[in-house]
Amino acid sequence: MRRFLLVLLAGAVMLSFATPVMARRAPAPAASGNASKMSKATAEEPVLRIGLAEKQASLALTPLAGKVTCRTETSKALTLSAGQAVTIRRQGNAFLVAGKKLAGTTLTLTPANAGDGASFRYGSRSYAGAMQVLARAGSMTLVNQVGIETYLKSVVPEEMPTDWPQEAIKAQSVAARSFALHNRGRHASAGFDLCTTTHCQVYTGTGAEKASANAALRATRGEVLLYGGQPIDALFHTDSGGMTENSEDVWGGYVPYLRAAKDPQLKTMPWTKSISLQTLSAKLAARGKKVGKIRKVSLSPVQFGKETSERTVSGRVKTMTVTGSQGTARISGNDMRSWFGLKSTLFAAKIQKDALVLEGYGYGHGLGLSQWGAKRLAEAGKSCADILHHYYSGVTLKKQY
Repeated sequence: MRRFLLVLLAGAVMLSFATPVMARRAPAPAASGNASKMSKATAEEPVLRIGLAEKQASLALTPLAGKVTCRTETSKALTLSAGQAVTIRRQGNAFLVAGKKLAGTTLTLTPANAGDGASFRYGSRSYAGAMQVLARAGSMTLVNQVGIETYLKSVVPEEMPTDWPQEAIKAQSVAARSFALHNRGRHASAGFDLCTTTHCQVYTGTGAEKASANAALRATRGEVLLYGGQPIDALFHTDSGGMTENSEDVWGGYVPYLRAAKDPQLKTMPWTKSISLQTLSAKLAARGKKVGKIRKVSLSPVQFGKETSERTVSGRVKTMTVTGSQGTARISGNDMRSWFGLKSTLFAAKIQKDALVLEGYGYGHGLGLSQWGAKRLAEAGKSCADILHHYYSGVTLKKQY
């Protein structure tokens, strides 16, 4: 989220999340694989497989936590010394590690002193846990095997400012944990669970850790949001602008726990965007909607809590109508956001001279937890549980391990 603040301060336009710029994909029910994983009582902390790199011809790793045991599924063990950089390549049906051949398709590197501190350096970053190198179609994929709580020590500070109220950071911690468990196996076809980008959650290793985030994680250790007994797809975004959204009004699919909820303040995080009428007309023409010279734009004013033909219940734009010299076209709010990089679909529109001026609010897709809304609720004395139940409907907060 540090990343989001920098983007926000710079005025860059992107989706989700001071935070995430969370352009997450449409939420879906938990897969049967996830159900089987979570149906059993979980006494131990879950381990995640995080994809750090793909399609690599060679990989350079430096062990940081004592000696490392290195072996494949068929080879004898090879011991690597701490602090000694090692290059890994493929040679035929084997891995070439420090000049030694280890036949197999999966190479596992396990530190002798594994803990939640840094175990390996890869590139400019350090990571806890173990590493696996997978042989994949003539190249290699690097996977970090790490306990979810250690993983979250990197994720939470990247997704939310750590100088915010502790109850907000705790809520973010539970949401991030729930999201990770729900989406475990999302990249199974590539050999790992989650990636390191906003497609999943931002993960940069041990260097991102902050004391306040670690404290929030300790306070909520193992706590997960459940719906129907399974971890939810706990989406989150930077700021709702005043009210979060129903899932079907963003991606078309109904998700029972992603329901619209009013935030403590309305019309937050205001923004303005000016688009030349010529540019808008050309964009429409390129998509088979020729309207000619634009003369009029019809869109009702922003309002919260009342759905209309043009706006969702949260006030976001469903469709706006553009009338020109050659015809009329309807444009969805999502298309406008995609075409012009809008911060949200919560906006009013008017023509000023030769431009369409949009005056909007919020930042992100509007689903699930609003991070700035969580901050305001925490400042008003609301607890982590209060915040989570405000943004996720009908869920159960339960300690899973």
